Amino acid sequence: MEEGRSRAVRWLLAGAGFVVIVYGARAAEPILVPFLVALMLSIICVPPMQWLESRGVPTWLAVVLVVLLVLAIGSAFGTVIGSSLIEFTASLPYYQARLQREMGGLVGWLDQRGIEVSTRVVQDTLNPGQVLRVAGRIFTGLGDVVSRVGLILITTIFILFEWGAVKGKMCAAFPDSADAFMDRMTRISDNVKRYLALKTLMSMATGALVSVLLAVFGVDYALLWGLFAFLLNYVPTIGSIIAAVPGVLLALLQGGWDTAFLVAVGYLAVNVTISNMIEPRVLGQGVGLSTLVVFLSLVFWGWVLGPIGMLLSVPLTMIFKIFMEGSEETRWVAILMGPRIGSETDPPAIAQVPG
Repeated sequence: MEEGRSRAVRWLLAGAGFVVIVYGARAAEPILVPFLVALMLSIICVPPMQWLESRGVPTWLAVVLVVLLVLAIGSAFGTVIGSSLIEFTASLPYYQARLQREMGGLVGWLDQRGIEVSTRVVQDTLNPGQVLRVAGRIFTGLGDVVSRVGLILITTIFILFEWGAVKGKMCAAFPDSADAFMDRMTRISDNVKRYLALKTLMSMATGALVSVLLAVFGVDYALLWGLFAFLLNYVPTIGSIIAAVPGVLLALLQGGWDTAFLVAVGYLAVNVTISNMIEPRVLGQGVGLSTLVVFLSLVFWGWVLGPIGMLLSVPLTMIFKIFMEGSEETRWVAILMGPRIGSETDPPAIAQVPG
């Protein structure tokens, strides 16, 4: 009886501590988001940095070269998105007027068939400003991160310099538990690197196919919406749906309902092929999370950290799950977060990281 009561008290205190940490994370979002982005960048940069070091390049020079490469890629990416967004924003009133005419025609078509619909309700529902509001939040979140690029780069550089010294420090500070801690950190690094690498390849394929699809149908800003699809492919579950809205909407305004329908079918084909067929076979169960947990993590991290939290929801949840596996008392949490056990229908994984 006493043991059960003490266990209940421990779990109650753990729950209270979790709530305090979550609200603290929300309050610290302006500082926490750049740090998490820097941490993810560091995990990505470690392999090329170690490759350069193995070729005799000094550590400081390897860090500088890798950071400069990341900065060059990010600058090119931001320049393309920024210039296209400025042009699209300037053209938004024109598209809104076109949309109002299309909606007026739709209301008239419905009236002829005895369906009474308010024109104002239809126009307000399909207003581009409202339809693209979620998309705008994603870009706004990215813009906030870009505005703090100096802090992110400096943090990344310091993390990379400290990366090789972590094991020695842990062995000196905690000789009894250093091996277990480093094993857990290695698993986290391997899982996150594998997920980000494969997810990036799948996102690049999605973005390229979307750009080609929209260019074939003559939709404006095809490259912008391809980059948009590339970014939102990192957002589980709803990312591909949000990414399809701008392209289908512009196809409607430029080519009519037939073109919009064909573009929507094209988006569906791309997402079904990559997200539902290729990606599960490539990633397999390497993510180590159930579909429900992936969706809930999207909602949770989006609430805590905003749009960037949605992009980082899967890696952050993977890290949390691995830490839960490190203790006998919390291992059941990791099991519940994981995929189905013993299912014969799960697709095979390649080079799966244990855990």
